[in-house]
Formats: sequence, structure tokens, C-alpha cells
Amino acid sequence: MSRDMQESPEPDRFGGAPHPRDQFAFFGHRDGEGAFVEGLRSGRLHHAWLVGGPQGIGKATLAYRLARTVLDPRRVNDPSLDSLDMAPDASVSRQVSALSHPNLSVLRRAPATDKKAASTTIPVDSVRKALNMFGSTAADGGYRVCIVDSAEDLTISSANALLKVIEEPPPRSLFLIVSHAPQRVLPTIRSRCRRLLLRPLASDQVEAAIRSLGEPWAGVPSELLEQAMPYGEGSVRRTLELLDADKVSFIEQVTKILNGLPKADTRQICALAEALSKRDADDSYELALETVERWVSGKLHERAGTGAARLAPLVEVCEKISRTAREIDVFNLDRRPFILTLFDDLADAVRRTA
Repeated sequence: MSRDMQESPEPDRFGGAPHPRDQFAFFGHRDGEGAFVEGLRSGRLHHAWLVGGPQGIGKATLAYRLARTVLDPRRVNDPSLDSLDMAPDASVSRQVSALSHPNLSVLRRAPATDKKAASTTIPVDSVRKALNMFGSTAADGGYRVCIVDSAEDLTISSANALLKVIEEPPPRSLFLIVSHAPQRVLPTIRSRCRRLLLRPLASDQVEAAIRSLGEPWAGVPSELLEQAMPYGEGSVRRTLELLDADKVSFIEQVTKILNGLPKADTRQICALAEALSKRDADDSYELALETVERWVSGKLHERAGTGAARLAPLVEVCEKISRTAREIDVFNLDRRPFILTLFDDLADAVRRTA
């Protein structure tokens, strides 16, 4: 893969893949799209939507599909509208792709420049500037659209600034708030939005989406894609991140240790702790924690019928792992004892829930 394909100059884009605003193929989520189409056809499209679901399943892609449609005066007033499909070479499509449409504002982390790194939040000044668009009537009398991608990047101040406009929306305004964890969005914002929860994609939809991205993804060996798919959990982005034989092998190694619990393979656990404590092991460390989280979630799902009290040890150890991982990150502590304790705690929890 070329260097240009690997780099991701925009923080809301996966390197080597089209940005959601440039993605015209759409897979799954037909019920979600149908809710928007029905709102437009009935003339009762709610002014604010909280579009939730795991990262990388198409939430932003759907938001941009809706934006293109409502910003096209011919389509938004079409009583026979039956989908949000639009040709890439349509005038509105080109304007949205270039972020040049006068009636569209996008709130997101700022991309990196020659002088500044990419921002980690959406600051309040950016929100106020973007929302100035709602202070006047749209040039063509149509909709004005604001896409927030994602709500998790808003600060408290910027979320409150957004809330003020959502509370008293101007006529023909539309707010599309993308969120990977909608339950954590400011309650006052949640209460004013219609919530649309998108589910993880089916395996065939993930594969079709990846193949639609063009090279190098279209040429990924089917065997590697099949190996990565179970760990991608219905997310195109997550599956793309795992299209690496070494990553899949590492996940399988950690999963094998976990599946052996409560019997602990001390030698393998010590070797893993040693490897993850190295300075250049950040990616493997994060992948190991994600694998543990996925494994615990799977166990909780498998044993859901046994009752909350029976599952409490697994829930408690999961919370302890998350809390300790944050402390390790904040205080830059040695990971080795954390990894060793992690497996001891999990082994104990598995015994208690058996």
C-alpha cells in the first residue's frame, strides 16, 4: 500500500478509504434510511437526530446521504422519493464532498495542518462559528443542515452551545448528530433528538462494503478477510484495521489464553506481559485490551440467562480492568504487573461464575 493510501489527513476518515461524505455505496441500515425517507415524504422530518451505533458501521455515511437529499430542492420535495441515493456527479454531491455547500455545516475535529496537529475535540468557538449559518434564511429557502461527527468529540461548552440552537431550531433546520456511545451524550441533547440506533452489519454486508472501496481493499485475500471478520464485530472500519495477518494471529493468541481460564498458562501469560510492557508495544497493548473486552462481553452474553448476581464477578473485573487501564495510561505506569493481575482476576471471576 502506498504512503498516501496509509495516511489519514482527516481525523474522521480511515486512511486509504473514501471519507463518508464521498461514499455513495450503502450497505445495510435500510430501516434507518427508511425512517428518513418517510419523514421527508410526510413533511414531518424531525429537526434533530441522534444517530447511534458502533464506530465504522455507516452512521456518518447515512448522515451525508440524507444531507445531500435535503439540500437538493428537487428531491427534498419529491412525493415519490423512495431512497437517499444520489449520483456522485450531481451538483449537490460535489458541493457536499468539497464541504462547500452554503447550507451545510460540519462539526468535527480539525484536520492537521503544517503548523498544528489534528485537534482532539470540537471546541466551542468552532461550534459557534458553524452555527452562525442558522442565523439567516437559506439562500434557496431550503434546508440548512448541521452534521456533528461525532458527539464524543464535543466539550461540555461546545455541547451546550449546540444545545441552544437545537432547543429553539430555526425553520427547515436539520441536525444530524453521530454518536458511537449515545447513552453518554448530554441528556438535554438526547431528550430533544429523535434517536436512531444502527446495528452492526452482517458479514456479507461488511465484505461487500470493503470490496466497494476499490484498491487495495478490493484485492484483500478472502482468507484474511474471513479471519478478520469475527473480530470486526460488524464494523467496516474495525475490520479494515484488522486486515493484517499479524494482528489476527495476535488476537487468536490472546483469545486462546482467555479460553483456557480458569486454568492459567503462566508461561504464556508472563511472555505476553513482557512483550506488552515494551515501549513500542502500544498497538499490541490496545489490541490485547480490546480482545479481553470482547471476550468478557461474549461470556456475559453466553450466560445472560444465569442472572445478574451470578455474572457480577465478570462485570466487576471488567470495570476494574477499564479503571486500571486508564490509570496506567494517565500515570505512564509499568504494564507488566497490570497484565499479570488482569489474567489472575479473570481466572478468579470465571471460577466464581462457573
